[in-house]
Amino acid sequence: MKKLKRAAIVLLLFLAAFAVYVEIVNRNSKHMTYRQKVLKAIYPAWIWWTRLWGKNSTRLVHEKKQPPVSFYSLKTLMNSGDTLDFTTLKGKKIMLVNTASDCGYTNQYEELQKLYEENKNSLLIIGFPANDFKEQEKGNDEEIAQFCKLNYGVTFPLAKKSIVIKEKDQNSVYRWLTDSMQNGWNNRQPSWNFCKYIVDEQGRLTHYFGASVSPLDEKLVEIIKK
Repeated sequence: MKKLKRAAIVLLLFLAAFAVYVEIVNRNSKHMTYRQKVLKAIYPAWIWWTRLWGKNSTRLVHEKKQPPVSFYSLKTLMNSGDTLDFTTLKGKKIMLVNTASDCGYTNQYEELQKLYEENKNSLLIIGFPANDFKEQEKGNDEEIAQFCKLNYGVTFPLAKKSIVIKEKDQNSVYRWLTDSMQNGWNNRQPSWNFCKYIVDEQGRLTHYFGASVSPLDEKLVEIIKK
């Protein structure tokens, strides 16, 4: 009985310490649920764990060649309600990332923003909020934009919330990204939130990185800066 009491006390002390840690990490967070605060606090440990087990860590690269369907023929509806015509993206690398607000990888918003700020002249990041994995993006477009701006300082563009996996109403951009008949080689759809596709300055899909690969991963950054 004494051992049980001691274990209970230790557990309570741990939970209290963890709660304090969560609040310290999120001292500047706004309009976050407690789940979101916890996910932000444990992000470093979560990344370590997923890397250790190789979960969502896929890296694919392909020899550059022109796709059967031009990347620049695409358009997508943005969070603001405007339509982005991809013909305006020529000459820049583009990173397309499916995002969510209630995911273990949500803190990658901060890393994506840092990558974007450091490479604004050569890189455009576009976030595609989606509720495709365990319903981890239930917010509407306005709520998503506010959440990203207030908590992660996101200034890179966000698309209108849509479906990114292979379903009937899949976003046309992700249909291109996941169909080798359109992009030339890749059929892999996102395995989870925060998977990353890179398109080069000539509109060629060149890389796919899984969710657990940080936007600030050394190899990924090297590709962006080439």
